[in-house]
Amino acid sequence: MEVTNSGAMKGSLQISTDVIAKIAKLATLEVEGVRYVSGGVLSGKGFAFVRKMPIQKPIVVELSDDVAEITVNVVVTYGCKIPQLSEQIQENVKSAVQNMTCITVSKVNVIVNGVVQETSASVEEEE
Repeated sequence: MEVTNSGAMKGSLQISTDVIAKIAKLATLEVEGVRYVSGGVLSGKGFAFVRKMPIQKPIVVELSDDVAEITVNVVVTYGCKIPQLSEQIQENVKSAVQNMTCITVSKVNVIVNGVVQETSASVEEEE
């Protein structure tokens, strides 16, 4: 889905939801305590063949009447205060998306999918 602004002078503007998701991801990663953005994976004995398969997108953008609702899935650093961290993510994402796209953000949902220790091996970020 794309947001279209046909009132732009000498043409139109279209912003893809993928662009909004990328802005949200970068804004999320700016918050101290966020280790990476992740959609989560299936695990367990019965899921060995799909263990690396994501079960959900890391960032989900839903647009309705030029208003966005964004869901961000994160893994955080052990020891951080999750409620304060979530609030900071919400503020960062809302501010970045609204400032860069002029699209109203009604809600930013934060889902914490995991906690990792600061000293654990680095995990590749999802694109």
